[in-house]
Amino acid sequence: MNEHFEKAGELKKLLNNREEKNLSSLACFSKNARRRHQEKYAYAEYRQDFSADADRILNSLAYTRYVDKTQVFSLIKNDHLTHRVIHVQLVSRIARTIGRYLGLNEDLIEAASLGHDIGHPPFGHDGEKFLSRLTQAHNAGFFHHNLQSIQFLDKIEKKGKGWNLTLQTMDAIICHNGEVHSKLLIPQKKRSFKDLDKIITQGKTKPFSDENPMTMEGCVLKIADTIAYIGRDLEDAIRLGIAKREDIPKLCKETIGRTNGTIVFSLVTDLISNSLEKSYVGFTDEISEALKKLKQFNYKYIYKNPVIKKHLGSIEDIFSHLFDQYLEDLEKERRDATIFSDFLNGMSEDYLNTHSNPVIVKDYISGMTDSYFIRQAPDHLKPEYIENV
Repeated sequence: MNEHFEKAGELKKLLNNREEKNLSSLACFSKNARRRHQEKYAYAEYRQDFSADADRILNSLAYTRYVDKTQVFSLIKNDHLTHRVIHVQLVSRIARTIGRYLGLNEDLIEAASLGHDIGHPPFGHDGEKFLSRLTQAHNAGFFHHNLQSIQFLDKIEKKGKGWNLTLQTMDAIICHNGEVHSKLLIPQKKRSFKDLDKIITQGKTKPFSDENPMTMEGCVLKIADTIAYIGRDLEDAIRLGIAKREDIPKLCKETIGRTNGTIVFSLVTDLISNSLEKSYVGFTDEISEALKKLKQFNYKYIYKNPVIKKHLGSIEDIFSHLFDQYLEDLEKERRDATIFSDFLNGMSEDYLNTHSNPVIVKDYISGMTDSYFIRQAPDHLKPEYIENV
């Protein structure tokens, strides 16, 4: 066995040396990865640290639940609408393509991409808004899905032990907020686990959470998140008839295109060309302005469109009902309740001793898939799936 350990360690050194030769000096090298807790057999691991992070996230229970979580459109009977799992894969693919041209660490990019939306509650950003209202009302702070992603990966997975991911991966996940329009991003290089914990703590006290990542790889992820959803959401909206291709702003059509494929191609090409050999990741002025206008278009016709919100009233009612129900279950110690059997069963003492009841309820609800969430609802609140908006 010791012989196998030695061979594994040599293989890792081989890849570390290859990174030194092939990656940009601006990249985050795997040898500089930092974990909060030292691992006993790290020396005998053939995988580099960020590669191991990607495997851990991919094998997490939270990652498995991506398959049944809303991206934008929910409760609609249409098998071709984008779900969270597809969005995450698109982000990973786009971000790794950008990273390859810029000479960055693709393993770090992949790990952060796969994990960046794990904290999303059922029913997407609407669910995030509903849950945040409840956590604030119960003195548990604001709910942000990027912070919750770290909560799952670091505090909940493996029955409260967490995956002991690297600082750089968790930093990129926390700082990925793709809803913010950024012309360019400059990494905030000096950051420690203490700084990371401070971002998490302060983030719960603010209605909006947005920080620049510490690595170029994290900056790529943050911009790739926008590139992945902006055109894809548009195509879904056109497919449902709530947006029309001819209504896309002229500047956008002429500058970055009118289909998802051309939009992604234009944005990625501009980003790579404008960021080569630079200490930042960013668009040219013209492309940045076109992307900003397309975001505004999407917000008006898609994200803020009352047509796709009208059937979500019952979803907010379910959030409120379940939050109150689970709080009462905890307070009265109803051991046969699902929050005990499906969530807290076998959970570590450390988790139980360091989390208040409202936070435990928040953790349970935010991890639910859309269908599991609906199954927990009383019959009179269960929504109907619709054929068309």
